[in-house]
Amino acid sequence: MERRDFLGSLAALALGRGSGVGSQAGGIRSAHNSQLTTHDSRLSPLGVQLYTLRAEMRSSVEATLARVRDIGYREVEFWSYYNRTPRQIKDALDAAGLRSPSAHVGLDALEGDQAARTFEAAGIIGHRYLVVAWMPAEWRRTLEDWRRVADRMNRVGEAARAAGLQYAYHNHDYEFRPLEGRVPFDLLCEATDPRLVQIELDLFWITHGGADPLAFMRRWPGRVPMVHVKDRTPEGRMVDVGAGAIDWRAIFARRRQAGIRHYFVEHDEPPDPFASVRASYEYLRRLDV
Repeated sequence: MERRDFLGSLAALALGRGSGVGSQAGGIRSAHNSQLTTHDSRLSPLGVQLYTLRAEMRSSVEATLARVRDIGYREVEFWSYYNRTPRQIKDALDAAGLRSPSAHVGLDALEGDQAARTFEAAGIIGHRYLVVAWMPAEWRRTLEDWRRVADRMNRVGEAARAAGLQYAYHNHDYEFRPLEGRVPFDLLCEATDPRLVQIELDLFWITHGGADPLAFMRRWPGRVPMVHVKDRTPEGRMVDVGAGAIDWRAIFARRRQAGIRHYFVEHDEPPDPFASVRASYEYLRRLDV
């Protein structure tokens, strides 16, 4: 899968090249499409993970962001700068009337000499959260590997906190596959400080991995400031939000318990990306929760 290949090599990408891994945000509220305020969802602000629109973003960052805002979204989460500098991304977000509270980065981009550049870019753009969204297989072969990663994440979280930012980890499904008699994600959450390591819960992948998102929210109240909102059929196929079997009312009824502040719609391989994010937005906007 393209994204997994990319995320697996995030550590090798340099923020200083301008394509810097990360997400952008900052946006100030503008008068652009201000009429949409009457249509805000109860889950507002709704956002998009721009991986869904990656081909469109490569074609035109500015035009894509404007269309995202036209649909009604207020926030976006980046996984690449698309050969723009942080300042150019900030300007594009401001022009579209969008914010980007979160960025996906590689763990190595938050360590050593790269960390200062990552934190500086986040400050320019307006990020609050820096999220690691993938771990190479060699980092997670044993429970001892997971403990070492947890220690790294605590150190990274401390550095991010000192820079006025919040570190978070985004799950897939491999974290829920039993290993040596344990669920690795349980170990990771237990071994990390909730103040330093928060969770961006991907609601498709936790379900796909056989775990219960409601049970996770009960166990870790206040630790999930962000969610990835993407739906799943009973057979395991990814679909637009509202077209699958995930019980969104039950999940979002616990949003305050979980601590959710940001909702990023995503679909990894939509046939028509803009139709997909529009359909998901319309479903969530009307969801009675």
